[in-house]
Amino acid sequence: METGCRYVRFVAVGDSVTYGLGDRAGERPRGWARLLGKAIAGDHHLSLWNLAQPGATAAQMRAEQLDEALDHRPQLAALIVGLNDTMRSAWDPAAVRADLLYAADRLAEQGALLLTVRFHDHSRVFGLPGFLARPMRRRIDDLNAIYDEIHTRYGGVQVDLADHPGIYDREFWSLDRLHPSELGHRALAHEFAALLDQYGLTFGPPALELDGDPTPLIGELRSLAVDGVPWVARRVRDLGPMLGRKALQTALRGSHESPVQGTYQFAPPMR
Repeated sequence: METGCRYVRFVAVGDSVTYGLGDRAGERPRGWARLLGKAIAGDHHLSLWNLAQPGATAAQMRAEQLDEALDHRPQLAALIVGLNDTMRSAWDPAAVRADLLYAADRLAEQGALLLTVRFHDHSRVFGLPGFLARPMRRRIDDLNAIYDEIHTRYGGVQVDLADHPGIYDREFWSLDRLHPSELGHRALAHEFAALLDQYGLTFGPPALELDGDPTPLIGELRSLAVDGVPWVARRVRDLGPMLGRKALQTALRGSHESPVQGTYQFAPPMR
């Protein structure tokens, strides 16, 4: 982006993290994308369109969010989705790769600067036992390989969440341990602001001081009841049979782990 930009069109597609769950300000979630947008708007005219939806998969992002994002003809485009895919029994890295590359290609084709991440080991946040943590880590490794490919092809700014010093601190996460807390959302917005400054989009970074819901425990419990419990119930129904088989394999075979799924081998980048 050019220095001195006076009008910024910013779109965000993705799931509940970009939607803002975990950071409540008033009656609605806020989240890192809106925090970043507010900071940009302090020095520039801003049009922000946050199309992210709780529970979205990569396929749902492509089918339900991408066309509207393209209609906005963004200069900045946040593309952060896929963690929900890793938590489903129908995990298909080839399909996720196709959806994410398609979205990245369409957005970059319009000249948008992509905002992406590399994911951390979320099994550590959940505190999963080893026999559940290992397959989840393999899936996240596959997802990160997709985002590495996107970053290599299309550039943009990318935050490596695993490099953040507080990523595994309890304070970084909301009560459900799935969504960032206000502190986590502010940290992510701050990281993107620092990277955008290197691209010539200069503005005051989002503050790290907390100003969200003054009753965070009540707010988090309400959010957990409305959004978190149904999500967990769906994941248990979806993953329960697979995890049961895995537990049985571990019990029968001792320390020897029979892999759930091999690591997906990605095709080389297109020339």
